[in-house]
Order: sequence, then C-alpha cells, then structure tokens
Amino acid sequence: MSLSHEQWDQPLELIEQWMIEIEKVIAGKRELIEKVIIACLCEGHVLLEDVPGVGKTTLVQALAASIGSSFKRIQFTPDQLPSDITGISTFHPQTMEFTYRPGPIMANIVLADEINRASPKTQSALLEAMEERCVTVDGTTYPLPRPFLLLATQNPLRHEGTYTLPEAQMDRFMFLLTVGYPLLDQEMELMERVRLSHPLEHVEVVLTGDELIKLQRQVRTVHVDSSIKRYIVNIVEATRNHPDIRLGASPRASIALMRASQARAWMQGRQYVIPDDVKALAVAIIKHRLMMRSDIFTDQLGREELLEGLIKQVSVPAFNKDASPIVEELPLRKGWFR
Repeated sequence: MSLSHEQWDQPLELIEQWMIEIEKVIAGKRELIEKVIIACLCEGHVLLEDVPGVGKTTLVQALAASIGSSFKRIQFTPDQLPSDITGISTFHPQTMEFTYRPGPIMANIVLADEINRASPKTQSALLEAMEERCVTVDGTTYPLPRPFLLLATQNPLRHEGTYTLPEAQMDRFMFLLTVGYPLLDQEMELMERVRLSHPLEHVEVVLTGDELIKLQRQVRTVHVDSSIKRYIVNIVEATRNHPDIRLGASPRASIALMRASQARAWMQGRQYVIPDDVKALAVAIIKHRLMMRSDIFTDQLGREELLEGLIKQVSVPAFNKDASPIVEELPLRKGWFR
C-alpha cells in the first residue's frame, strides 16, 4: 500500500520505509540500496556488475515491486536484435498503414539482465533511450514513458560469452555498483527468508510512478552552492590530468555527481548540498567512465583506490553558516503533493 500524503512531508520517513521494503529481499546492503534510490530520484541509470548469484537481478525486481509502475525485463542474449529491444513497425493490409509495436524498452522500469551478453549492435540500441528518453523505429521517434529507469546487470568480463560495453554507453550510467557477498549471518538470514516463500512476494508498493516524478522535481530544487559546483568540477578535472588515465571523466559525470549529491542531501532532510554528499558518491559515479593508459592495468578496485587518492588531493570548500548563510537558512519545504 502506498504511503499516505501526510508521510510525504518527512523525506527521512519515506526513504526509511522504501529501504525497509527492499531490504526484505536484500539483507545487509543498505549503502547499496541507498545509491540505487538516489539514482531513482535523479532518473539516472544503474549498472550492477558482479559474479552470478549475489542478488543483482533480485535487487532490481525488489525496487520495481516497491514502485507502482510498469516493469519489463529484457534477458540479453548474443543473437538478440535491436528491434527486439525498441520494437518494430508492422504493416496492416486492411488499413494500408504501418503500426508501431512497442518493445520491452517501453516501460517505466526496465531490467536489462546480463547486458554484456548482447552484441555491440544490440547494446547500441539503448543509447538513445538512456540519454534522450526516446527510441527511433523506421524514422519515427517515440517517447518513453516517464519516469524511465534502466537498471542493468552484467557479469565480470572475464566470464565467457560477454562483450565490453561501449564507452559511450558506460558514460550514460550514473552508477556502477557491486553487490558483493553477504556476511555469514546475513546469508543465514537470507536462507531463512526463502525457506517458505520468496521475499519478493512480501514487498509492498511505497510510491507510484507519478509520485516519483514529483519527488524527482523536488530533488532538483535542492540548493547547490557555487563552491560545491567548483568542488565537483575540480574532482572531475583531476581525472583528466592524471598520468595513468588516458581519458578522464566527461562533463556528464559532473552533472551526474551534482544531481546525485542533491538527492543525497534531500534524503537526509537538507535543502542544500555539502561536500560530504559529493565525496560519498564521487567514486561510484566516476570510476566506470575512466579509460586507463594501455600499459596500465587497473581493475575496478584499483580505480576506486586511485579516485580516493585524487579526491583527497582536491581542496574541500569551506562550508559553514558564516561562509554560506543563505544555504543554511533554506527550510525544508512542506506539502509537495498539494
């Protein structure tokens, strides 16, 4: 059942309820769930990369179950065609007209399962949808429903039968996240949860698609001081000047980091962004956008360590009541759904 309108006035209560519903399925992964919710509030896309069996697909299904909107799952395979994703135009002899038959991309929440098993040609069919929220079929452009969220899963590239995602597509994902193995107690708890029934059956709807759109609009009103914007740009610029990095993060990374920081601030009941918001999200937003030098082999863990070192070298702006009194005095707005 969706939360009452009185409960929407307190974002902390809403986020806590949202996390509780998803944690019915994924135990002990609160930080991961928080980042996925941040992506939802920014209408950003998420790439979950990890070994099979750790709950990547189940996490996306739990998220979809907590939002009352349309959900489609695309199981990617090497023989899949772009039209299997975007849809096709069919000719009707009776009317002598072509009719568009929507593909599975036409949904509010789309799970692209094992996305790196599809050929590069099929993967490229997602580029327009991810960036422009529309698809073009036989010269006609069709808008995607809003909100639109693409959550993809992939196995590490060392597994057989996988393809490397194009750099342009990787840059369109707001987050690259890993699930990781659960702790022993958490794994035992998971075994108990699935003993009688699947936990997905017990996930309740927290908000509707229309309500999510309203939250996304509200998140964008969170204030971002010019010093915070400069801090974000300095972090991204540092990746472009590192000797081990051939291609640093794009301006799209700066925008994604700003919007994600706004969402994190809102989730904590603030109407302004602080440097801690930026630092908490920078690595997960930037690491998959980097291209290392050909003679440098750095896996995701190595990139995280490199980025953490870069972030420490970037000066943090002063952020207190004296430095930014207007920001500190902004009240948390009430009655967003009136």
